Amino acid sequence: MTPTILIVDDEAPARERMTALLSDIQAECPHLLIGEASNAKSALEKIAELQPDIILLDVQMPEMSGMEMAQYLRDHAAVSGVPAIIFITAYDEFAFPAFGVQAADYLLKPVRANRLADAITRVANRLPVTVSANATHEQIPALVCRENFSVPERGRILLVPVRDVLFLKAEQKYVTLYTSQKEFLLEESLTSLETELKDKFIRIHRNALVAKAAIAGVERATHIVDMDGENEKVSENWQVIVAGSVERLPISRRQWPLIKALVR
Repeated sequence: MTPTILIVDDEAPARERMTALLSDIQAECPHLLIGEASNAKSALEKIAELQPDIILLDVQMPEMSGMEMAQYLRDHAAVSGVPAIIFITAYDEFAFPAFGVQAADYLLKPVRANRLADAITRVANRLPVTVSANATHEQIPALVCRENFSVPERGRILLVPVRDVLFLKAEQKYVTLYTSQKEFLLEESLTSLETELKDKFIRIHRNALVAKAAIAGVERATHIVDMDGENEKVSENWQVIVAGSVERLPISRRQWPLIKALVR
């Protein structure tokens, strides 16, 4: 689906530069620019009228800041939901508050064309696709997998290459991303990540995705689940051996046939 975009920035030159940048990436990142606003009040009116898919939002604006506007949208979300917000700013200290309002991305000025295209494409991949009943398989657009994860760490945003990720685990309301060296928290659902990354990752359990390239093998695990005098109840299951990690990840019975076929 081609995303619709609204630019919100109190500086006219900044809006002009963003418009030009969007024009530069149109071929590689199809989108539709439907308007712009110079302040939060005007932006909220245009959001209600135009219902954009994406807002390119400046952080520092008079009267109501971009962060306050994003929080307002979250607090007053309509049934149709909140547009994806990509913050555009010259300051990196707002990165953590940005993720607190569930921003889709956080780009620093001067914005690079490839980073903007990547951010818009990732949002577009999550939008519902309406397909005509007469459409052929070849006409249905394929999802474009991101090359990097944008993750917050100590007041900055890091890019973690997808190729470096070993596995992803859903834990409470977050998803934890694991590499061979570090762990990072993501505010994305495991289901949406599975849809986007299905060519490179495979679900092994309801709460875990593993990079296919990182699966070194499987092993059987035996657990004593109960002891009653001389009687022991034993449970067995298979686990994935992850290259570059000491952690073993359990495989659900439902997913075992897929994993078995993959390592056979």
